[in-house]
Amino acid sequence: MLNVGLLGAGRIGRVHAQAIASHPGSKLIAVSDALTEAAASLASDYWAEARSSEEIIADPEIGAVLIATPTDTHSDLIEAATGAGKAVLCEKPVDLDLKRASDCLNTVAERGKPVMIGFNRRFDPNFATLKAGLDAGEIGKAELLSITSFDPAPPPVSYVKVSGGLFRDMMIHDFDMANFLMGDVPETISAVGSSLVDAEIGAAGDVDTAAVTMTYADGRIAVIKNSRRAAYGYDQRVELLGSEGLLQAQNMLENTVVKSTADGVVGAKPTYFFLERYMPAYRVEWAAFVDAVESGSEVPVTLKDGVAALAMAEAATLSAQTGKPVRMEEILKPVAK
Repeated sequence: MLNVGLLGAGRIGRVHAQAIASHPGSKLIAVSDALTEAAASLASDYWAEARSSEEIIADPEIGAVLIATPTDTHSDLIEAATGAGKAVLCEKPVDLDLKRASDCLNTVAERGKPVMIGFNRRFDPNFATLKAGLDAGEIGKAELLSITSFDPAPPPVSYVKVSGGLFRDMMIHDFDMANFLMGDVPETISAVGSSLVDAEIGAAGDVDTAAVTMTYADGRIAVIKNSRRAAYGYDQRVELLGSEGLLQAQNMLENTVVKSTADGVVGAKPTYFFLERYMPAYRVEWAAFVDAVESGSEVPVTLKDGVAALAMAEAATLSAQTGKPVRMEEILKPVAK
């Protein structure tokens, strides 16, 4: 049994608590949060204890911690937990600062403890099936990737101000998905962004609508589209054109019923948000982490993967600000060890 401490009792912390508790090989022992009431409430739901993060990390009976705290705490907590001999699953991104994330990677590499980054979409059954089809050669060589990711509504501006921006906070999932499918980091990134949804987001220095084009050393192309608003609901799609065919992961709907009458053809709306859409993926993600810890094998989404996605977000942010393409080597070289 893997005894687990959960750091962070907010919305995503509650999602992870459910995944931990539902797995037969793990047990939620303790929960921490800056808001002690939140930690106590979540802990009581799972017969766990509310403790401080320091107490959880210091407890020798806890073998792993799941970090679901604000992003600017991630690197410090990863280093503290691995220093205490614990395995770690940390929510994305690794950090808001690429240099700090790279330093964390170098520090953890010397300790030999597993650290997995929570890019849960890799574990979505639809995207995983698409990846398996690609790896099996069903469409030949991948040539053109298109990723669509639209939220149903923008987050509060108070959140936007501390999020690191759309590219680091939202599109980072899609950067990792591109790496997952294409098997490599792109050579160049070109980004454009606008504030079309909420003027306050623009006033806070961020964008809410963006598109990125990425080119690879062998000529392959990937395109990512993000919006903080889709009036019809959560929209998550992937399309991959290969030399011998096309693979598509369509959007998830509330149900599959279609009504056809003389007035027209009507179907269900997409699932409303990520909790409904990705809860199965969070469970599979946690199961993959537990399996890796128990077997001693490498985690399927490494800290290096997290740093790579953050570097791509950094490149996209710079490109959107300057209006020029950015070569990834310009971003990665200054932080290389």
